[in-house]
Amino acid sequence: MQATKFEFERRFWIISAFFFLGFFLFQSDVGAIAALRHFLAPGILPGTPQAATLTRIMIGIGALLVFLAAALRTWGAAYLRTDVVHDRDQHSEALVADGPFRYVRNPLYFANLPMAVGLGLLASRWGWIFIIATNWFFVYRLIFREEAALRESQGESYRAYCRAVPRFWPALTPRVPSAGRLPHWGQAFAGETFIWLFSLAELCLALTLNLRLMAIVFAFGFVAHFIVMARVRRNVA
Repeated sequence: MQATKFEFERRFWIISAFFFLGFFLFQSDVGAIAALRHFLAPGILPGTPQAATLTRIMIGIGALLVFLAAALRTWGAAYLRTDVVHDRDQHSEALVADGPFRYVRNPLYFANLPMAVGLGLLASRWGWIFIIATNWFFVYRLIFREEAALRESQGESYRAYCRAVPRFWPALTPRVPSAGRLPHWGQAFAGETFIWLFSLAELCLALTLNLRLMAIVFAFGFVAHFIVMARVRRNVA
């Protein structure tokens, strides 16, 4: 069930494809926001000021979830380093057990879940479900691949870490003591700029309901990712 080398190397594009398919292959279905609005407040009619307010609130909650994903990914990248997080090659030469890795073994993959829920709200009802389900399934495949490599390279130390720290759902308290590894915040924020911009794009939609403004900020997010990948390739070359 673990991901292939091809899937790992192209994980960004595969996850992007899940979002693309979720947004564009379910256009005949009712929007996720409209469905939630009808479920939460069936008495509010579409097109009314009350409906617009509730729509803004729900999109704002989605933006907060993506902000949470960006914060979790940045926290993890501060300890794991951006060059490792975004490298096409798999790294299993060292075990990182500091920062968020004291609470959950895969904080960056876990962050994909609130991101999928938050951004998926902008899709249709079935598109939202598709985005969440495919992201969840795919990150587990990636996790299984990385775990197999770490078990082979780190041996009993990694097995002990697995026994103490949950795989996907974070513990409320740290499960292992800090190893004293120092975070590097600047490179972490730079590496996760694209997720911060995605969350900002959804927040702009919540505040203005302006789809064009949201699309522009999203575009800046993709440009930021390409800049990050170019820097990673230059550093590992």
